Amino acid sequence: MAKIAIVIGVLLIALGVWSYMAVPVEHRSPTALIPAAEGVLLAICGAVAGMPNLRMHAMHGAAVVGTFGFFAAARALIARRPHGMALFSMSAMALLSLIFVVLCVRSFIAARRARLAGAGKVA
Repeated sequence: MAKIAIVIGVLLIALGVWSYMAVPVEHRSPTALIPAAEGVLLAICGAVAGMPNLRMHAMHGAAVVGTFGFFAAARALIARRPHGMALFSMSAMALLSLIFVVLCVRSFIAARRARLAGAGKVA
């Protein structure tokens, strides 16, 4: 999951930078970089998760970042009704964040089942 967090993080960084740079200078807004901020946090969590003693904490942190990212993008889509580049950027952020959170939940469930099976308990 650490590698997935880094990959999703890099995709979100690219999305944020691209959506910021793709519009004319007079229409650029720093809020277009919000996906990049989420991506940086996910990539950092993914890198920290490479350390075995911090893996669980880092991946739980990444799941929280992804959850906040999804809800922030979904809320903005509903409340602001964006169009053009903003619509694409918010939709892509929501989709990438949701995919990441679903993968995290599946991984957490599998890890718990494996831990319980190793302890002689059946889930």
